Amino acid sequence: MEIADLPLPAQLAASYTDHGIRELYPPQAACVEAGLFSGKNLLIAIPTASGKTLVAEMAMHHQVANGGKCLYIVPLRALASEKFEEFSGKGLRVGIATGDFDRRDEYLGRNDIIVATSEKVDSLLRNQTPWLSEISLLVIDEVHLIDDPSRGATLEMVITKLRHKNEGLQIIALSATIGNPGDLAGWLDAELVESDWRPVELREGAFLLDTIHFTDSIRRIERRSKHEDLDLVLDTVAEGGQCLVFVSSRKNAEAFAKRAASGLKLSNPILAGYADWIRSNATTDMGRTLAACVGMGAAFHHAGLPREERQIVEQGFREGQIKVIASTPTLAAGLNLPARRVIIRDYLRFNAGEGMVPIPVREYRQMAGRAGRPHLDPYGEAILIAKSDDMVDELFDCYIEAPPEDVRSRCADEAILCTHVLSLIATGFARERNEVLGFMDGTFYANQGENPLALKRVVDRVLDFLLEAEMITDVGGWLEATEYGSLVSRLYIDPRSAELIVTAMTGRKEYTEIGLLHLLCSTPDMSTLYVRQKDIYLLDRFLADHQDELWLEIPWDGGEGFDRSLKTALLLADWVNETGEDTICERYNVGPGDIHGMVESVTWLVHAAQRLAGLFAPHLLHPIEEMELRVQHGVRREVLPLIRLRGIGRVRARRLFNNGIDSIEALRAAGPERVGNILGSGIAARIFEQLDGGGGEIGEPAETQSTLSRFG
Repeated sequence: MEIADLPLPAQLAASYTDHGIRELYPPQAACVEAGLFSGKNLLIAIPTASGKTLVAEMAMHHQVANGGKCLYIVPLRALASEKFEEFSGKGLRVGIATGDFDRRDEYLGRNDIIVATSEKVDSLLRNQTPWLSEISLLVIDEVHLIDDPSRGATLEMVITKLRHKNEGLQIIALSATIGNPGDLAGWLDAELVESDWRPVELREGAFLLDTIHFTDSIRRIERRSKHEDLDLVLDTVAEGGQCLVFVSSRKNAEAFAKRAASGLKLSNPILAGYADWIRSNATTDMGRTLAACVGMGAAFHHAGLPREERQIVEQGFREGQIKVIASTPTLAAGLNLPARRVIIRDYLRFNAGEGMVPIPVREYRQMAGRAGRPHLDPYGEAILIAKSDDMVDELFDCYIEAPPEDVRSRCADEAILCTHVLSLIATGFARERNEVLGFMDGTFYANQGENPLALKRVVDRVLDFLLEAEMITDVGGWLEATEYGSLVSRLYIDPRSAELIVTAMTGRKEYTEIGLLHLLCSTPDMSTLYVRQKDIYLLDRFLADHQDELWLEIPWDGGEGFDRSLKTALLLADWVNETGEDTICERYNVGPGDIHGMVESVTWLVHAAQRLAGLFAPHLLHPIEEMELRVQHGVRREVLPLIRLRGIGRVRARRLFNNGIDSIEALRAAGPERVGNILGSGIAARIFEQLDGGGGEIGEPAETQSTLSRFG
């Protein structure tokens, strides 16, 4: 099927031609034949790299050309940025929404395509953003994540709300790994397009000693080291390919990257440039280790790295300079980083309470699907590493020849459903108990034929909790959100978190820094750190001196949950008291990316606490407002006036303060020359441009991205 024969806008067709795309792959052609351009709902279950995104892009341009507006939902912020870049510059206005959860972002309605995470779309629905009613095409990337324990219910409710809200909405759902695609297609009233076709042949096998065992053949690998995983990498690189190696932990990823770097020993100016950039911005041993690996052609990639370092690794790999990345499975969850050979070295993972357990088949398929770069590789290989002859057969049975698991709804979880039921009432989707249940009848949960009585019991318990918490009222069967409930829904926090925060704040006379941080780290919305045995002494010592400063009672038996929340709060207390990133990483056994994630999460919770204090504890409002800025920028109170200037973060603010410059007035009095001697002439020039009115409004907080790896 030729691109020129399709009902596409001329600019898009020309863009495809410029990139050498003149005809569709067979699965793409099947989507057109199934009704892509006639408004049909489609569930497209085809392998990675078979062109799912191009199908969605064609449909979006066709919709816009006929007066429509499109929403493209992704699971990750990084993937949102990638899709935003991919869709831009082709004749349509493209917007991206991943930011604050209490904003309507009405300006985004000017765009033809909006790319957003499911959580952001959920928050826009709660804040009743008007342009959502104009959406005529909804694209759901990685739709199988409806099965995700932590995020699946949100995606399912977003889809259900948008279908309920927008009559005639076309839905295109994309996935590579679904065991029961017929069930999902049935729920979406969608045509199912399935295919095993790939643009690059995928060979799947198990490696033992010096041999890769495929279904119908074997391949010998030259042994160049003592390590099988490294031999597989060196073999691929010698042929001109690249490798992704998936391991079970961050520690394993870093260890393998160091071994791979020593085995590759590559050297060129481009790699040296990457390494120099990472090294000059690194503030931890992890960053310096990464720089050393990258300089020799290898890298590691996991959530503990700062975002900028992950982006450099991804860029270097896409450009073909970095030859191998060792990663935890997060890299397989959507980012477009294919390689000739994917090595799934670790297929057992530690689960708390269970020990080492096998990874799901769906996760294996996500990793294996990264094998084979279209137009670059003659084939792709996905290789598992076996330890014995028997294990070779077992790996074929359990992974290579096994179907992916069925997708199941997560909507019946009471803890998860609480926030969604509140939002249904607060936004008017449901006004009576029967209407709540009626709305739930449109979910994937109900479509799967799950127990309706069980769902009714869960909904009843949730409504009872919301009534008791005074977030909703029930007058003669008419449900309505209170001011408190509406605020909680718009703030996009768990009602249980809000109730814990309000209960702790109400009647409290004195504010304490650690009390607020520990309270927020004790909420269901906050991910907390694992507690190691050697952490217990640190926690006990702190409690001996500061337990009166906590806002929550200490459980008589301690408990893992309490210890985890306290350890996380202590990390954040170190952050706001300007402890160095390297020290924090060492003290709490985390990476810079972990600090960023915790800062991002708790900043939002502090903001929510500040809004709730305005309703219930106005005497705590000012210190909580200050804490929001302090957490965001990692600074003590005395430098808050300085970090309101763009370009001044925690390090530069402290440097100015230590030189007697502690306010905007003091900055003006010091003058460009003295400030230049402290911070550098370029930074000083930008600061005084703002002070003179040419660089933005004074009092507007600095960019949050500057709070971490760019500490300046």
